[in-house]
Order: sequence, then C-alpha cells, then structure tokens
Amino acid sequence: MKVKVISVLEDNYMYLVIEEDSKDAIAVDPAVPHRLLEIVKREGVRLTAVLTTHHHWDHARGNEALVKEIPELRVYGGDDRIAGLTHKVTNGQELKFNTINVRCLFTPCHTSGHMCYFMWEDDCTDSPAVFTGDTLFVGGCGRFFEGTAEQMYHNLTEVLGTLPLDTKVFCGHEYTIKNLKFASLVEPENEKVKEMLSWARARDDDDKPTVPSTLLEEFEYNPFLRLSEEGVQKFTGQTDPIEVLRVLRKEKDNFKKRKERVLPHAMLALEWGLAHTSHSGPVT
Repeated sequence: MKVKVISVLEDNYMYLVIEEDSKDAIAVDPAVPHRLLEIVKREGVRLTAVLTTHHHWDHARGNEALVKEIPELRVYGGDDRIAGLTHKVTNGQELKFNTINVRCLFTPCHTSGHMCYFMWEDDCTDSPAVFTGDTLFVGGCGRFFEGTAEQMYHNLTEVLGTLPLDTKVFCGHEYTIKNLKFASLVEPENEKVKEMLSWARARDDDDKPTVPSTLLEEFEYNPFLRLSEEGVQKFTGQTDPIEVLRVLRKEKDNFKKRKERVLPHAMLALEWGLAHTSHSGPVT
C-alpha cells in the first residue's frame, strides 16, 4: 500500500492510496480533480473509489467532476451533504478494496457527519494509516464548527486515541507550524515540541510536507492529546479533561485570530479566488 501525499489549494492535502499489486487506487478528499487525475495517469493506476471525510468544499468539491469522468466511481462518506456521494457509510463499517481494508470511524464535531478512515493491508507488515480530515492534525485538532468539546474528546481519546500507536496520521491540512507554535505556548518546557517545531520549519523551507506523523508522536507533542499533563492543565486552569479541551480549543481559536487576521483586501482576493480559480483558501 503506497500513499501519495498531494498538496492542493492553499494548505490542503488530498491523498492517493495505491494497491501496488492490482494498481487500483483510492482517493481521499480529492478537492482538485484535474490534479488527481494527472497523478492517476502518471502512476498508471485505476481510480476505483473516493473516501470523503466531510462535506466542506475544500475536501469534497472534486467528487462530482470525478464521477462524471469515471461513471463507475464509488464515493463514500458519512454525510448527505457530501457532493457526489454514492455510498453513505456508518461508524465501524468496514470496506474492502482488494487487499486494502478500511474501517470508517465516525468523528462528529468539526462537522456533524465527519468520518475518519483507518486503513491497513492484508498480510503486510507496514504500519496502518488513518486519514483524519479536519479532526486530528499534526500537533492540533479541528475547530468545533458543528459539535462540542464532549464530542471532540470522544473522537480524540476513545476513537483515534485507541488506534495502534504506530498508526500513520494523514491529516487534511498543513497546519503543523501554526499548531506547534501554539503547543509551545501551552507547554514551553516540552522538548519534543521544540524539536518538532524546528523540524517542521526545516520541512517548510524545503517545501516538503510534515505528514504523516504517528499517533505515538502526537501523544508526545499535541496538546489536544495531552489533556492530563500538568503543563496543559496549568495553561487552561482546568483539571477535568473535557474542560481542559474546551478551554484549549478556545485559546487556540483566539491564538489563530491574533496571528492570522486577514486584511479586507485579502478577503476580497479570497472571494474572487473561490469564484474564479482553484487556488482559494480552505475551510478550516
């Protein structure tokens, strides 16, 4: 099983998962269909299915164009709002694509129908992978657009947090530097955060992605998975893990606003880009 990491839009990732024996492939969140089809052609593979984490345009907008291009394409997702949806999935449902297995993990909060996809291959010693969309990022978690801290706590601790520690984490956006800057504010003495931030900046300088991480690594530097740590609790002034998470996300939202205010002329540019090009900013 080979995973192609494809950077699109401003900071999105879409993925092409290839079964190397059959040359069949699965796409995850193919927001820019022409780019995906170029890579499918270059790799000499056959695209058979799309897995969509959630309905936001920067993850799902390529689905309908791909179905028009490949009428037999199956588009999976957990939300009726997903463009081009052909197969609605439910929590715990397992899909099989030749030797590749997919378990659908319902993770509502960022959106009410968000799904993550845990993936492994039969008779393969490689680590499994999880495609987390906008639920879990390298060093962070998604915003609570349509859900609650209670839901995100369940997602992070009871769903994603219980996967094998060697699971590779493929998220929906390149937010790593921003997330780790916040993590360093939360836990200024965490050496792993400092090390990871330095590494992420070097990757950025070389125009290289920071995905995948592993679940084990996320437990070492991602404050949203470290809710019982003394430093994280001290930062939030809370000890109950759900309340820690609630305050942490609120602080991250405010941190984002302080660091990333968009000027009015930039907003106009983004609106024009969304209407007329494929290079506009994502829904975050």
